[in-house]
Formats: sequence, C-alpha cells, structure tokens
Amino acid sequence: MSSSRSKAIWWLLLVLRLALGGVFVYAAWIKLREPWLLFAMSIDNYHVLPQWAVTALARTLPWGELALGLLLIVGRFRRIATVGVAALLAVFFTMMVRAYLRGDTIDCGCFGPGEQIGPLTLLRDGSMLAAAVFLAVMSFRGRKSTGLGGEASFTRLAGASQESPAAGQTT
Repeated sequence: MSSSRSKAIWWLLLVLRLALGGVFVYAAWIKLREPWLLFAMSIDNYHVLPQWAVTALARTLPWGELALGLLLIVGRFRRIATVGVAALLAVFFTMMVRAYLRGDTIDCGCFGPGEQIGPLTLLRDGSMLAAAVFLAVMSFRGRKSTGLGGEASFTRLAGASQESPAAGQTT
C-alpha cells in the first residue's frame, strides 16, 4: 500500500512539475518573441515599480521564467526551481488580485498582451500557485517521510518501479 501511494505521489509530482515547467517555458517564449516594450507596458500598468525597474524587469523576467521552466522540466535543482516558481507566482498572483480588487481593467501580462485580469485568470494563476507551493514543500520533505526527498530518492523510487517485488529478496 505504501509503495503504491509513493508511486502515485511520484507521478503527481512529475505531472505537476512538467506542467508548471511547460507553462513557464511557454510564457517566456511568448514574451521573448514580442518586443520587450509590450511586456514593459503590461508591467507598468500595475503602477508598482519605477520606470527603470519596469524596463529591467521586462528585459530579464522572461529569461528567468525560461530558466526556471527548463529546470522544472529536466528535474535539476528541484528545490531552487520550485521555490523560485512559487515565489514568482506568489508575486504575480498578489499583483493580479490587487489590480482586480481595485477595478483596474489591465492585461495580466502572463502570456503577452491581450489577456485581461478576471476571475478565470485569477483561478488559473491561483491553481498554479497552489501546485508550485505543493511542489516546493514536497521538494524539502525528508526521504523517510515520503521517499521523495532528494535526487537520489527520486531515482531510487523510479528504479524500484521497474524491478519486480521479488528482485531484492534472497533465498
């Protein structure tokens, strides 16, 4: 029972990690293929940063999203990647909720221009934030509690699923 539960958790973590990684890579790609000034206008609409910070963020954030997305997809530096994604999504979600509650009708800037903040964008980003926090928490769990604590335990669990139950027994 514990082994099947561990496998289910492993698969859930893998699916969430790949999905969030894919979303971050896609969001970065959309922003990088457009002129950076379009993304800068979306950031500036939130009215939180000075102009120099808007410019710096518009030029660098898509590259950071791309790096974090790729780290999630390939499964390297899981703790750094999951905490980074969770932190970014927390900031994004906070700013979106703030703008929505103020009644601002602005683009969220999530996937380039043209996506206005509304209940569905808040639901989508809130769900991604919850998934990212779950992944971050699970990346810090010890091996003894779930068997999914670090790189070695992920490899061990994946290898265990390929072996037969009797493979490790001696006669």
